[in-house]
Amino acid sequence: MKPPPAKLCGSLEGPPITAPRIKLRDGRHLAYKEHGLPREKANNKIVLIHGSDSCRHDAVFATLLSPDLVEELSVYMVSFDKPGYGESDPDPNRTPKSLVLDIEELADQLSLGEKFYVLGNSMGGQATWGCLKYIPHRLAGVALVAPVVNYWWKNLPLNLSSEGFNLQPSRDQWAVRVAHYAPWLTYWWNTQKWFPGSSVANRDDVSLSQPDKDIILKLGSSKRPHLEEVRQQGLHESVNRDMIVGFLSWEFDPIELENPFLNINGSVHLWQGDADMLVPVTMQRYIAERLPWLQYHEVARSGHLFHFAEGVVDDIVKTLLTT
Repeated sequence: MKPPPAKLCGSLEGPPITAPRIKLRDGRHLAYKEHGLPREKANNKIVLIHGSDSCRHDAVFATLLSPDLVEELSVYMVSFDKPGYGESDPDPNRTPKSLVLDIEELADQLSLGEKFYVLGNSMGGQATWGCLKYIPHRLAGVALVAPVVNYWWKNLPLNLSSEGFNLQPSRDQWAVRVAHYAPWLTYWWNTQKWFPGSSVANRDDVSLSQPDKDIILKLGSSKRPHLEEVRQQGLHESVNRDMIVGFLSWEFDPIELENPFLNINGSVHLWQGDADMLVPVTMQRYIAERLPWLQYHEVARSGHLFHFAEGVVDDIVKTLLTT
């Protein structure tokens, strides 16, 4: 089944354009949202990369950051809609590298300076690893928060990737297989009704741990006030495209990356909950072992959404900017 064309924002039948947007090198537009101090006054500028089924409004690292810390650390943040999400134009040719180039263009058009910080969460990890690969010279520091791991990275031991893969519900194992081996079937797979598609695409919490479910219960309806905007241009160029890009074969392996801050100030941090059922902690531990220059922070009794817990965002941002 061929996916329907995306409903482009600003088109006759598409959603309206309400956000500020930049025009990219290929004519696409990228929508963004600013947080914290005015960018011309801030000393520390952070680009936030959202996860799957999210948008620029889901900037928890900005909205939960304490005002005192914003002032103390002189913080400006910008969140943006990844291509196909919210009000950013789709990019059917998206790769980890192309998204990195989008981020670099956003930073340059907003005059964020020669160097800036990058903070990516969950499926935002694909672009965050990509920044370390393709634009290390532009980075002041990097934080990866529960970044999704591609089971087909060539340097992951087969037994480890198989173990992590098999921890997923069978519906998600099949959805990931389709995204990797037959990406052209991803739309059909996640919309047909004969058997369950991806839990993320179907917004089913089957893959969430009990700590995550407790957090969702506590947040209630306040968690996603902009939920309808996330997929307003269509499922395929947003959630499905994230899956395809995230689980296809990449042209680089993060486990082979070199320290971008070997002789200069800066640091790379990876935060992971030990009870995460979406991203197996065993795989993050292995990555941390292989990359000794990466500072690994494991959060006990916590799932994929541990950063919503009180005080965690402050810890992550302060650690990024001060170590």
